[in-house]
Amino acid sequence: MIEIMDTTLRDGEQTSGVSFAAQEKLSVARLLLEELCVDRIEIASARVSDGEFASVKRVAQWARTHGHIDQIEVLGFVDGRISLEWIQNAGCTVINLLCKGSLKHCIHQLKKDPEQHVADIKQLLVNAAEMGITVNVYLEDWSNGMRESEDYVYFMVDSLKDENIKRFMLPDTLGILNPAETFEFCRKMISRYPDLHFDFHAHNDYDLAVANVFEAVKAGVKGLHVTVNGLGERAGNAPLSSVLAVLHDHLKVQTEIKEDKINSVSKVVETYSGIRIPHNKPVIGENVFTQVAGVHADGDNKKNLYYNDLLPERFGRERQYALGKTSGKANILKNLQQLGIELDDEMMHRVTARVIELGDKKEMVSLDELPYIVSDVLKNEQEEQVVKIINYSLSLTQGLRPMASVKMEINGALYEQSASGDGQYNAVSKAMWKIYKKLNKPTPELLDYVVVIPPGGQTNAFVQTIITWRFKERVFKTRGLDGDQTVAAIKATIKMLNIID
Repeated sequence: MIEIMDTTLRDGEQTSGVSFAAQEKLSVARLLLEELCVDRIEIASARVSDGEFASVKRVAQWARTHGHIDQIEVLGFVDGRISLEWIQNAGCTVINLLCKGSLKHCIHQLKKDPEQHVADIKQLLVNAAEMGITVNVYLEDWSNGMRESEDYVYFMVDSLKDENIKRFMLPDTLGILNPAETFEFCRKMISRYPDLHFDFHAHNDYDLAVANVFEAVKAGVKGLHVTVNGLGERAGNAPLSSVLAVLHDHLKVQTEIKEDKINSVSKVVETYSGIRIPHNKPVIGENVFTQVAGVHADGDNKKNLYYNDLLPERFGRERQYALGKTSGKANILKNLQQLGIELDDEMMHRVTARVIELGDKKEMVSLDELPYIVSDVLKNEQEEQVVKIINYSLSLTQGLRPMASVKMEINGALYEQSASGDGQYNAVSKAMWKIYKKLNKPTPELLDYVVVIPPGGQTNAFVQTIITWRFKERVFKTRGLDGDQTVAAIKATIKMLNIID
């Protein structure tokens, strides 16, 4: 049996532009532990922010009342009692201690010799024992350590192997390993320390994360770190869905994971993160169980000639033949339950009101669109807006540039301007910036503009517009949801203006 530790809420949140709201963190934590049944989850880094502390505290409260508190882990640092107290005050009981797994990190980043680093770690272990906190140890940059300073790695583990440490975690921090190295290095660790529990933590910089996981398991590691949809810094981490398929089918290794929940959880995380799953991503991609060629459809009707072991039903999917998904009418609560989304009464009321509001604009809201609506409600919970759109008019005439007239309220005062642009949204934004220029207010730089239509959406599907902004060296995203792309973009822009105002 292999342990699966999911770090979507910690390492996955280091994906550029990804930040989970508190309710989203709680929702994902519940899905991972109670729907997918992963063994452990890493939910945050200690000392990040007051907002992160509040999110962790909320997850910990839920976990404690539902019997999962020992499965909740937080990354902490060798800093005496600071990280430990942060974790304890948040209500958690497990620290994943970030230690240095390569000599160059120890010397050049910590400015300490190995003996000093070990002494600091041992003092923290004493503190953790006094506080009742379980310790796992990350050997950060372990892969470079094994390449360049193997004796240092052994010194570290030799010094700590008899301490009160539950797991030693071997991260390929920079995603540099190939499968042969992974097997060799993991095998050396396991052969030298047969009584220790080792986890392997893969990054995907060379697109080898899943292959490296395969070799680490063959070498004998007892635990693996993954993220939903492969989220993570740079090229991401080993994706949970692909790792599970390889473990179950190729290595015949058992896990506690419920395969049939993978797809629905992946879709929820896709929505909350704003990072779209590639259509051809194994197991969870929109097209991976869709047959296009007629000969394939014919073969499937004759003894399933084009099937392999990755049957879609295993993963909560269904096989399709280039027609796309169809959606039926359903009760809002039932749909939320089907997606694995659990909301409190207030959030349920707000989501229901939003669905009714949006549903008035077209005949039906599909199951695929529902997570987008939930995310829109959760992410955009704002206090009193100081910047509002009172009215706007858009004019599109063949052969002429689009025109827009905008009436805005800013801090209680009304302003109105008109402008032409290269498109309707460009015209609206130019009119807004005219108002801001007259008020001597700075305006942001638009870095990226992405329009997302929910998977399976029809031509009248709701549109999520995600705009990336830069303002005074800060880069952030805002989202708008509507049946019209331009209106969605305007909503995203108003949210941005209320952030920077």
